Amino acid sequence: MALPKVVDHDERRRLIAEAVRRIAADRGLEAVSLGEVAAEAGISKGLVQHYFATKDEMLRYATSTLRTQVERRMTTGGPALRELLVALLPMEETARTDALVANAFVTRAMKDPEIGARFRDGYEELRKVVAGLVVAEQDAARVDAALDPEPEADLLLALVSGLGDAVLLGQRSPGQAEALIDRQLARLAPR
Repeated sequence: MALPKVVDHDERRRLIAEAVRRIAADRGLEAVSLGEVAAEAGISKGLVQHYFATKDEMLRYATSTLRTQVERRMTTGGPALRELLVALLPMEETARTDALVANAFVTRAMKDPEIGARFRDGYEELRKVVAGLVVAEQDAARVDAALDPEPEADLLLALVSGLGDAVLLGQRSPGQAEALIDRQLARLAPR
């Protein structure tokens, strides 16, 4: 007698979320539908509906997996301030895809309270990490001790956000964006 197939439900949800992210990065959220996701994931529409009754449920889950991917990229090797800021830029294909997906979700985050809360919470966590790295740089005498770490974290994240968009649009090369980060960090050094 054959044993029943063991299904990894979390893996199936991740497979669906990856399909959502690929579609969002390539064609935007307006192209995401249960049928398009099923085709992209290579599974039936019924199976997608088994896990996500609505497009909204599917999109909300996809945002949680996007955050996990970004966090994984940022924490590789316990980055210092500069390395973290550079890791946030769309310098290579995975980071570029993540940035395109995040940008696709921004408008949705303004209209969907759950996705909006997820984006705000993620930003606050990132802001705390960057502020902590500014403090570490101050302790190492590489950043002026008189600077307030929290506003500096906000400014650095705003810089990276703008540079990320400029790289995506082709207005700046990854090298130019990295040079601008270095320039800003040099401005934070003790005088």
